[in-house]
Amino acid sequence: MDFTAFPLPHVLYNRIPNREDENKPSVQRKIDECMQSGIELYNPFFFNKWNLFEWLKKSKSTQQLIPHTRRMRSASSLGAVLRTYPYLYLKPESGKAGKGIMMLKFQEKERLPYRLKVQTTRKSTTYKTATLAKLWARIRKETGHTPYIIQQGIELASSRKRPFDLRVLVQKNSKGQWSVTGVGARLAGFRSITTHVPRGGSVEDPERLLMDLFGEEMTTALMKRVKSTSLLIARQVERGSGFTLGEMSMDLGIDELGEIWFFEANAKPMKFDEPQIRRRSLERIFHYSAYLAHQSKR
Repeated sequence: MDFTAFPLPHVLYNRIPNREDENKPSVQRKIDECMQSGIELYNPFFFNKWNLFEWLKKSKSTQQLIPHTRRMRSASSLGAVLRTYPYLYLKPESGKAGKGIMMLKFQEKERLPYRLKVQTTRKSTTYKTATLAKLWARIRKETGHTPYIIQQGIELASSRKRPFDLRVLVQKNSKGQWSVTGVGARLAGFRSITTHVPRGGSVEDPERLLMDLFGEEMTTALMKRVKSTSLLIARQVERGSGFTLGEMSMDLGIDELGEIWFFEANAKPMKFDEPQIRRRSLERIFHYSAYLAHQSKR
């Protein structure tokens, strides 16, 4: 059987769809080989939530965007944070699409003051306990050996009594520069603790949601700030990672006072539900790949 030898590609974009496959030793070896071969490989790995916040803390321009975040190590440290903030989110360091996220509240005057809300695919269940020790046992049962972070809950702007956040896609363009491809909005499902569509969230127009709350003038200013903030974050994440990145999606929240908060970034963005963002995103992947190919030839 004849096999035709093809030349190596100029550019590779790592779109391995899940962490389990990417973490296999054979896959890691192949990624390393590609990076050392002179091929322009971008977005070489999934982000880790803890690393993201560590990178953003290193710059004064982005550290103010981060809710209080720390690794979940012990019951005592969790209790200390819980007494400082009205409620917390517990998130797996390597989670995706809202999987494994829990919400925790401490209501001191209640007979069972600790309230842990656990979300599954379509519903959520609240566990109430009297002591921190019992709460910790329940949390450990839910998390197993998965590393988690603790994050300050933010009172997000809401519509129809449901909070919403913004999904921003940033990509490098044909000149190799970061630019905003599009901004969408996700409205949380009824009683859902996240805004993810697979968990009951809905796709909304960000300007319409913001206009209802803040008016036209402030909405225009907020959208400009969201875009400029997204570019700041993208540059700092790329700087912190130490690798070439070409695109990322990020979740940003706007609180009731109009302040912007960073919650998450994804190195392998899923397809956006908004057709115009999806179409533009595919175009930009080709534009940036052409830019990298031209650079490699030079």
